Amino acid sequence: MPCEKQPRFLILYGSQKGQAQSIAEGIADEAAEHGLVAEISCLSRHEEYRLERESAPVVFIVSTTGDGEPPDTTLKFVKTIRAKTLPSDFLKNLQYTLLALGDTNYANFCNCGKTIDKRLQELGANHFYATGHADDGTGLEVVLDPWIEGVWDAIKAALSKMSSNSKLTLGGLPSTEVTGLSSESDVAAAKSAQEAQTDQVREECVVAEPSLTYSLPPLSQSSLNVPALPPPYLEVTLNDCPVFVTFYEVPVTNAVQMTRGDSVKKALLLELDISAHPTMTYMPGDSFDVLCPNRASEVDAVLLRLGLQDQKHQRVQLAVRRDTQKRGAQTPPHVPDNCTVQYLLTWCLEIRSVPKKAFLRALVDCAGDSGQKRRLQELCSKQGSADYNRFIRDSSLCLPELLTEFSSCTPPLSLLIEHLPKLQPRPYSAASSTLRHPGRLRFIFTVVELPACPGRPEGRRGLCSGWLADLVAPVLVCPGTDESSCGQAQLPQIHVRMRPSGTFHAPTDPTAPLIMVGPGTGLAPFLGFLQQREIERRDSPEVAFGETWLFFGCRHKDGDYLFREELEGFVSSGTLTHLKLCFSRDAAPPPACPRYVQHNLRLHSQRVSRLLLRHDARLYVCGDARNMAKDVNDTLMEMVRAELQLDQLGAMKTLAALREEKRYLQDIWG
Repeated sequence: MPCEKQPRFLILYGSQKGQAQSIAEGIADEAAEHGLVAEISCLSRHEEYRLERESAPVVFIVSTTGDGEPPDTTLKFVKTIRAKTLPSDFLKNLQYTLLALGDTNYANFCNCGKTIDKRLQELGANHFYATGHADDGTGLEVVLDPWIEGVWDAIKAALSKMSSNSKLTLGGLPSTEVTGLSSESDVAAAKSAQEAQTDQVREECVVAEPSLTYSLPPLSQSSLNVPALPPPYLEVTLNDCPVFVTFYEVPVTNAVQMTRGDSVKKALLLELDISAHPTMTYMPGDSFDVLCPNRASEVDAVLLRLGLQDQKHQRVQLAVRRDTQKRGAQTPPHVPDNCTVQYLLTWCLEIRSVPKKAFLRALVDCAGDSGQKRRLQELCSKQGSADYNRFIRDSSLCLPELLTEFSSCTPPLSLLIEHLPKLQPRPYSAASSTLRHPGRLRFIFTVVELPACPGRPEGRRGLCSGWLADLVAPVLVCPGTDESSCGQAQLPQIHVRMRPSGTFHAPTDPTAPLIMVGPGTGLAPFLGFLQQREIERRDSPEVAFGETWLFFGCRHKDGDYLFREELEGFVSSGTLTHLKLCFSRDAAPPPACPRYVQHNLRLHSQRVSRLLLRHDARLYVCGDARNMAKDVNDTLMEMVRAELQLDQLGAMKTLAALREEKRYLQDIWG
């Protein structure tokens, strides 16, 4: 009897760092279990799809980047559908759903997905399933898991509705006690894990709380909905040379610790010599990327666990497996041809990334201990979502730490390449102007400290900030010392590339008032603004420059006040009209002394509001997205409401208009 043709649907994704692509591929991999065939394509490959002619349901998975901008892979698609020449019924036959990814710690949450969704509706397209908005700030899984769980029935219903000529039989899979298992190895793992439950019950007699490696009832005794095993798709061969990157190698000519030794947070100023690279130009407000490696000790730990220590200098050759069931499988573009194993783990793969559930599912089959198999199944299951968030996601646990805790787990190198994302360069804001520092690029940063937690017995530093701090330690000038005390240590070198900002620049009109909010290292771009303004004032004394306001804050005035002398110099020269300071941990509490920058904004609400709303001022905010930027935005909302006598909705629309006019700009990070 001939095989019945399975119904198809289309998945289109727009991804910046691989998150949306990974989710799209996971849905495509799961389609066969639901009796469906998924075709998958990136939105940038416009030649592979024609939405106006599409006869099958379409699933969009779209992320948002920057200040609500579309990912690079989505720019052309967004531009195409925004064309005003398209008729309002252009996509009248399109049945679609959309999952938008975003982070509520940033402005314009899920903006790209919302933009696409709105425009598709304007062109006549119809939803067959409700749009999902997944928030990385609280955990994508909160929305993602139930959205995916419900999408399958919605796709089938849409197919049934769209099909007028034939009846499609949509079969299911036989259920097992541990559902979602698709291979003999899955079933074997499930059985051995269930046998291990007896051993775990003994452990529960002495374990009062669940941990990364142990669970308690009811989870430890529950049947689990475990995701299907992601199909492997890479063949890795090792042969008997570092790979060159497209970054500029520049020396660090100066390194200064800006905070006192007893400060809670250590802030460093680095100065780079870029004079040998005349194409490396920048403006105040621009940022640049630093290419940093994974920590050598963590790379060595992974090599040891994978049994590749003796082969770390052999070259890696990748090929797509001929027998793979993964649709559209291809070798990852961020792995160079013939790089060594050590180079791959050092410069190409983000081994510090938080493992996704699909990765945990793949690790189940790599664990030799039955109890550890069961726990990995729990952590990747629907029932174990709370434990996954608590012990892995919220703790930012990474692969080396996970392998330390799950000592029987020995994954192959191919699994790491399939599941670990590209090691991304880290962005930093320029803290200088070339008018003041020709041939130099300065930046400041805080050395990030991650505390100890279950699964991480000792705290660790942030990947790039910790690496930079170690790199410049021999030449670092600390408070109370001078440069001569560092001796003649060789200048360290780092790899960087510029990433010009399209909008975060001082206004071209020098008469426009400038309002800057930058606590801590968020001060960085405003140093460049003020350095540039000071020289422009000197060179153009006839120009009536606008007011400049800077709202700066830190913990302690004596230990954490960055660039104190330079800022006071700007005030003395008239470059900085108003310097508003707050010190959150010093003795005098509010209202005698404002604690945070938003409190200082509120104290000067009337003057700032009128500059912003009636005198064409520009407002810039730089720094922490999770707390400061949200609090500043809420304060601005109150200020706008009071100044214009508006309700909440009216104030929101006013701030949105300021963003649209590029008069309210943010450079923030999570």
